[in-house]
Amino acid sequence: MFIETVIVGGGQQGCGVAGALARLGYESLVLERGEVGQAWAHERWDSLYVNTPNRMVDFPGWPYDGDDPEGFMPAREVAERLRRYVSGMGIQVRERTPVRAVESLIDNPSCRDARFRVHLANDGDVIESRNLVAALGGYSSPCVPDVASDVDPSITQLHSSHYRNPQSLPDGAVLVVGAGSSGQQICEDVRESGRDVYLAVGRHKTAPRFYRGACVLDWLRFMSIEGNFESASVGRDLSLSLPGASVLSGRDGGRDLNLSILAKQGVTLVGSVRAAEGAVLLLEENVRSIAEAAARAEHELLDAIDAAIEKRGLEVPGRTPPTIVDTSLLSGYGKSLDLIANNITTIIWATGFVPDYRVLPGAALDENGSPVHRKGVGALPGLYFAGLPEGRIVRPLLIGATRANGEFVARQIQLDNTLRHDSPAAAAQLWAAEGAAAR
Repeated sequence: MFIETVIVGGGQQGCGVAGALARLGYESLVLERGEVGQAWAHERWDSLYVNTPNRMVDFPGWPYDGDDPEGFMPAREVAERLRRYVSGMGIQVRERTPVRAVESLIDNPSCRDARFRVHLANDGDVIESRNLVAALGGYSSPCVPDVASDVDPSITQLHSSHYRNPQSLPDGAVLVVGAGSSGQQICEDVRESGRDVYLAVGRHKTAPRFYRGACVLDWLRFMSIEGNFESASVGRDLSLSLPGASVLSGRDGGRDLNLSILAKQGVTLVGSVRAAEGAVLLLEENVRSIAEAAARAEHELLDAIDAAIEKRGLEVPGRTPPTIVDTSLLSGYGKSLDLIANNITTIIWATGFVPDYRVLPGAALDENGSPVHRKGVGALPGLYFAGLPEGRIVRPLLIGATRANGEFVARQIQLDNTLRHDSPAAAAQLWAAEGAAAR
């Protein structure tokens, strides 16, 4: 079986590329290990709201058409919208079809049109294609630190991707490890159920949900300084872990979230977990330093926004007070946490994800198994990536970048096809059209 373009991954990024190709008149086939929108529908907690405004849930040829553009939709609604998009655009998807391996045919003279051979895991079928788009999702493989294996087996442990709601957990207190966006939101979710909640902090970034009359994400787009906001080190210093965006919440129309807010809600803050001895976790005494570092970075961000506003002479509301770290709520917990003594029966590891691209040919990856690419164009002819960070900047991973990512990859495939079948003059017209669209 030959398909001009095979897309591995049926999330918003993969389906966005397929939709952009369909608008240009090109055939593609999406292969999805689960179902369309798998992560949004089945791999996030029940109360999760998307952190970007509804108007940014924008697929190629299918802008947001609801009645609340400035609101924030539940994760499940993203999956539903994506399924409607697939149906409306006539995108071909084979669900529950995991890929076992992708073979490069570049040096095989007997394969004139095919550059790739995709081996399916379920039935051993093979699909050949000229182009292959890896839209496997940057946040695809849960990352749990080695220390988890040293925790008393009587303690229930799960990664944040497997957490659904407080009712699904054993009775007792809950420890969340990791203070990124998922960790802090899960803490809030569990605490609201009446449970005792502990948060083992880690490096993270904060930002106000709204600032000087606009969503903070709009200021970042305006300033084009996404790197300052999205690229600072996060998590547990895992070299292959992906960078994360600032802690934001889409609940209740969008609101701020930080360690001080959680402490006021009754969450007990403890230091970063460094080791485990059965039911006792050994901690670093760094709660205050972590909170103060996040606050300093937020102040720097707001100063940069203020400078850009002044430089452009924009008429906006005055500066609101910056986040104040209430140090009285951040007193050191100590160097250890006894899980049994504190009736902690569950640990939720909100310690991030690592990408998993092992199905691709080795020539497409670096020595760490990470994709080699430049703005989504891979190291092998005909290989593209949708939704990968550029360096340490994560904006391409976010749902608000779906349309831009999909249209960019589709144009690269269109250029390849045009040069094969037409002339350089025709290709020049494509670039002219792209320039006009950008303007």
